[in-house]
Formats: sequence, structure tokens, C-alpha cells
Amino acid sequence: MKICLISPPYNSAVKSVVGVSSPPLGLAYLASVLRDNHEVRIIDSNILDYSMEDVRRELKDFYPDIVGITSVTPSIPQAYAVAKIAKDVRKDCTVVMGGPHVTFLPVQTLRECEYVDIIVKGEGERTVEELTKAVENGVSLEKVRGITFRKGDKIIDNKPMPFIKNIDEIPFPSRDLLPFDKYQANGVRYTTMLTSRGCPFGCSFCASSRLFGGYWRGRSPKNVLEEMRIIYEDYNTKNVEFLDDTFTLNQKRAEEICDGIIREGWDITWGASSRVDTLTRRLVEKMKRAGCWVLYLGIESGCQRILNGVGKRITLEQVKKAVRIVKNAGIEVLGSFIIGFPDDTLKSIKQTIKFAKSLNIDYAQFSILTPYPGTPVFNYAVENDLLLTKDWSKYTAIDPIMKIKGITEKQLKSFLRKAYISFYLRPKIIWRWIRNRQFTFVKNGVRAVINYLRGRT
Repeated sequence: MKICLISPPYNSAVKSVVGVSSPPLGLAYLASVLRDNHEVRIIDSNILDYSMEDVRRELKDFYPDIVGITSVTPSIPQAYAVAKIAKDVRKDCTVVMGGPHVTFLPVQTLRECEYVDIIVKGEGERTVEELTKAVENGVSLEKVRGITFRKGDKIIDNKPMPFIKNIDEIPFPSRDLLPFDKYQANGVRYTTMLTSRGCPFGCSFCASSRLFGGYWRGRSPKNVLEEMRIIYEDYNTKNVEFLDDTFTLNQKRAEEICDGIIREGWDITWGASSRVDTLTRRLVEKMKRAGCWVLYLGIESGCQRILNGVGKRITLEQVKKAVRIVKNAGIEVLGSFIIGFPDDTLKSIKQTIKFAKSLNIDYAQFSILTPYPGTPVFNYAVENDLLLTKDWSKYTAIDPIMKIKGITEKQLKSFLRKAYISFYLRPKIIWRWIRNRQFTFVKNGVRAVINYLRGRT
């Protein structure tokens, strides 16, 4: 069969302000498990700067039997539009949709969009193998695990697909099916990797632990290094971003990956996300020697009461210690902060902004709490009638989505703008930018964020 996997046209805030689009790694993984038995094409509309009409043209040219569409919450309207185009081009094609949003709202998605036939829930590799066999052979879908689908006027919600225990078994993503040279940051080719899946922590604002069953699975260092060798040697790429929720969760494994990079002598730079309670001086220094240039730390709040309330399970002292360790090793720090938690007050938001400025971090990302489907905070907002809108396109972490007692939408937007301006327009930050010319796309992005927020407030 012909299978077309599509990342729909969506001008995200990140792309708008930073000008960087990441490869659709999930689609590339699915392509790898499908391509031995099917003809597979990936359309990354964002990196190709495609319009909906461009997508239509590609679908007419390829004329696929199955169209698979990935999406996140704010891109759902665009995903629905692609589904309609697919049916316009070929009425009898099977339209499948996946991603975190539809995983948690499969029935609602099918009700919202008549052009979608099947939802793939959660981890997709094994599910799409079963699904494509069933579609190709014209057999019932009721035994295909991990899907929700239409059967006449009914919607059938099948049993979940068990998670893949040994993720080394998953073939490497099919980067050759992507316009690889177009993925650049500041004019330098880069790519992304996923060395683990899942998160054992249950923060109320994050869906990751629910998406992957509440536990963590890591690839072996050997498997990770094999993929890195391909990226470095075959694709001549020296810049990598690890997309793991917490790259350093298993410190021994992280050290072994770093040892391998050092042993190979690869001239590579990379960034990763971490929790402040998983970092040691020994590990961080080894990460630096292995080419790590930046760590993304989920700090979230400068108020301990808020951190406790959202289940973050870290302390402000741990944050301070982790930042010192990372900075002393010569690695840059991007701290992530959220304002507008259900229990936030004007005082606690001010504490968060003040705390961010007190830390010796290089970059700060501020966002307004967005209750994404699948998170406890989304359920809380629905149960207590706190959602301001169900227009999914607004779920961008820049607009207020839920009511916060004692804080207006206007105040939240104002705080977000002030957070960025007060953090970045400081002499020490500006001097740091002048001194450090590496990865200037981040710095340009920050300037653009501030301008973007000025235009929305």
C-alpha cells in the first residue's frame, strides 16, 4: 500500500519567533516500521513551508491508500483540514490521526472531525503494524490494539497496545525520507534524537507520564551511539537535541553515552532536558567533555508552595545547587518557568520572576499554564468549569486558557511580557550575548518573543 505520513501546516509560536522547525521524529519512526512492506512518504509541511494547497498537490501526486496525520493540541484545526483534503483527493483512503491530543480525546476527535477514520492512541509503532495489515487485508479493526475507530454510526474504543519494553527493538527513524538539509539552526544543520521514553513523575501540568504509562524506558548506550554515528558520519551533522523528558534520569546510562561520545572523538555539540534532582558534578562535567552545551531545566516556579502543589517534587534549594553545578562545568542553562497555576497568586508569580532573575541562568522560557488534554490540570479545569476556551488553536502557552482566582487574563499576559523583558533586558544578559556568539538563533528568538508578546498584549 501507499502510506503518506503528514505533519500539517502549522506556524507555531516557536517557529514564528525562533525560525526553527524540528524534524517530525514520530513520523520518521513510524515510517521505519512500515517501509519494508509499504511505499511510504513523509510530508513535513512546516519545514517545506507548505500551504494546504501544497499538501493537496502532494496527495494528488502520491494518491495514498492511507494518510497518517500527526498533531499537537494547537495544531488540531490544521490536522482536521488535512484530513478533509485527504478525503477530497481520495474518498476511499483511510485517514488515521495520532499524537498526544487525540490519544487523550479519541472519541471527541472523531466526533469533531468527520474525515478522520481511526485514532492511534499512544505509542504507535506496533499499532500501525497491526492496523496496516488489517486495512490491507480488509479485516475487522476490532482486534487491532491501541485504536479508536468508526464502525457505521458507532465509535469503537479498542484495548490499549502494551508498551514496547525494549525500545532498542524499534528501528532508527527514517531521516532519509525527510528533507534533512533543511533542518537548520542559525544556518547549521541539526537534528533531534530520542534516547528514552516516558517519565515516572506525575506533574499535574504535564501529560508525558500518562502518555507513556507512568514509567521510563531507556535505550541502551550502545544503541544510542549507533544512531549518533549514523547522524555524524552519514548525515554529516554535528548538532543534536535530545528530546527525552529527562536525559539524566538514569545517571549511569547518561555517563556511558557520554563516555562513548568522548571515546569516538566526535566533534559534536548537543543539548538535553533534565531535572535538577538528577544532576551531579561528576555527571555534568562528563557531559561537558562529551559536547553538551546547554541543559534545559524545568524549574517551573519560584514559590515552594506552588512546586509542592503541582507535584514537581523538587525544592528551590535543589534548583540553586543544580544551576551552580551546571554553570561551573561550563554548560549553559535554559530555565523553564510557568505562571498561572491554579493556586498562583500575584505574589507567587512575582516570586517566580524574581527567582528566575536571581539564578545564574543564560536563558529563561516563560509560559502561561496551558491545561492540555491528558493532564490532571485539564481534568481539574473541566470539572470546575475553569476553561476559558476550547478553541484548541489558542492552547499555545502564550494565551490564558483557564480562570485563576484573583488574577485576570490581562494581568497574566502583562506578567508574561514583563517576565521576558525584565529577564533579558539586563546588562549582564546583554553582555553575555555580546560575548558568546554561539547559537545566536536562541538570542534572536528571545528578542522576537518579546516583540511577539508586545504585539499581543
